[in-house]
Amino acid sequence: MVTCYLRYVIDPFKLKEFEHYGKTWIPLVEKFGGQHHGYFLPSEGANNIALAMFTFPSLAAYEEYRALSATDAECQAAFKYAEDTRCILSYERSFFRPVFSGSA
Repeated sequence: MVTCYLRYVIDPFKLKEFEHYGKTWIPLVEKFGGQHHGYFLPSEGANNIALAMFTFPSLAAYEEYRALSATDAECQAAFKYAEDTRCILSYERSFFRPVFSGSA
């Protein structure tokens, strides 16, 4: 299992547009076999940082999602929306493996 963590720097004046973008991606990740854990928008503190997390059964499954999303019309429309609205200034992507119990 691998969890993708995305940290976005967003335009704080385009929070509504970024929220729309996030709501668009949740079902798209799930369409390709991932489990989306949601988007997290600014509340207290920095007003230009947003997060997202989603999990795939393996890194190979994530890579397959990335390849398929590159040619999927709905995914391409979501990418274009972010580009057209310029709600995302930059982002970084990291991968994690979960730990669920304290037993060794």
